Amino acid sequence: MRIVALEEHVIFPEITALAPKDKVGGFNQSPMMEKLAPKLADVTGERLDLMNKSGISVQVLSVVGLGANVLSAEDGPAYARKYNDLLAEKISAQPDRFAAFAHLPTSNPKAAAEELERTVKTYHFVGALINGLTNGEFLDDAKYAPILQKAEELGVPIYLHPGLPPKSVLDAYYSDLPGQSGATLSVAGWGWHSETAIHTLRLIISGTFDKYPKLKLIIGHMGEMLPMMMVRCDGMFRPGENGVNQRTISQTLKDQVYITTSGIFTQPPLKVAIETFGIDNIMFSVDYPFSPNEKGKEFLDQIDLPVEEKEKIAYKNADRILGLKA
Repeated sequence: MRIVALEEHVIFPEITALAPKDKVGGFNQSPMMEKLAPKLADVTGERLDLMNKSGISVQVLSVVGLGANVLSAEDGPAYARKYNDLLAEKISAQPDRFAAFAHLPTSNPKAAAEELERTVKTYHFVGALINGLTNGEFLDDAKYAPILQKAEELGVPIYLHPGLPPKSVLDAYYSDLPGQSGATLSVAGWGWHSETAIHTLRLIISGTFDKYPKLKLIIGHMGEMLPMMMVRCDGMFRPGENGVNQRTISQTLKDQVYITTSGIFTQPPLKVAIETFGIDNIMFSVDYPFSPNEKGKEFLDQIDLPVEEKEKIAYKNADRILGLKA
């Protein structure tokens, strides 16, 4: 069976070396990231070997961590362009095995929109991945309209990936805990997922999705807790009550938001996701190299669904939403 994984990450040191260390340091240079640096930098070596061993047909690659999103509006565009050019070069020898999401200079929304268009039209990138907030701001801020407009115009999705919390949030919610537990709680231990859920809800409640009704958003980690909270949110935010969002939370999520399995490899969350988002809105992902391919494949093999529904999760939904060719 064809398998497409679409939250799979890279960091290229030859590009990060071009940015000021005070901008792309921190998380990118944490012990975990330094340990994974060789895997993140590799495309057609060990990465491809592990894909073959696990039966993964295609990885959609994306730049993770700190990058053009934390650079200034003046410096970000050239940095993002270099990153995307190198990414396109690295995947060009294996076009049947790799696709890519664009890395965008979100601190310069106009340039980000132009870079999205360039990479889609020149390199056939399948959308963009945005890592969390930009300067502490969410995508519902009017200044980011050019990015959303361009994604809708091009018919490509935006993958909304978690990012590091702002310092004020880190201090208020994740400080004064033993050892590194606060830092862990702020990211993969909880904070990443709640922040992405809030980011998605803001796009609904602000009316942003209504303004761009053909915009497609992808979020990972089995829906970032939204499947469980969807009905409760419906009760709290009824259409038209605040004069903005015109559809229920759940309807908007089903209409415009797609979720992946990245890093969540047990069956109960998948069952909830299917019952809430629906089988047509769910795609397989591993979150490589932060999660191992074999664990993701084992989870996929254990899904107890009819073959045609399992195929939707494994590749058919991704092929349709990203415009991939088998």
